[in-house]
Amino acid sequence: MQVTGRKMNILYLCTGNSCRSQMAEAYTNALKGDTFIAYSAGVKAQDKVDPLAIEALKADPDVQDQVDFSKLRPKTLDDPALQGIQFDYVVTVCDNANESCPIFPGKTQRVHQSFDDPPRIVRDGGLTGDAARKVYEDVRNQIKMFVQSLPQGLGANKGGLDHAASSH
Repeated sequence: MQVTGRKMNILYLCTGNSCRSQMAEAYTNALKGDTFIAYSAGVKAQDKVDPLAIEALKADPDVQDQVDFSKLRPKTLDDPALQGIQFDYVVTVCDNANESCPIFPGKTQRVHQSFDDPPRIVRDGGLTGDAARKVYEDVRNQIKMFVQSLPQGLGANKGGLDHAASSH
């Protein structure tokens, strides 16, 4: 799956780019940095990265010393930091992003791998403290398992590989 000896560019796309896509970017760069360069963006970016998402990442020794948390920030696809990058894969990590995913020209492959939305679960459930942290950690662990399955997981996930991505 390696593209001509270079690292593959992978973009994680979510609605607000404040939680799940940030976690996926952090895990991919920390655990799979020999194969991928990960980025993240949101369809409509939030103002800041969710503090509980950062707390959940910092609690995992596999990434806590490998991620510069001060550099994590929500962005949209229009962000200058993402311009000019040819993405090998775009992974939508929520249903809303999958439904509103823009067209990516060229050889970009789209993969949909939905994860629960911790901020919504916490808000809707009125959860606080340890109960809220557990929701974030559970989703963090699911994202970590997906990242650990890369690159094979890009074709074997439940949502499957969208081979028509270029024409979507």
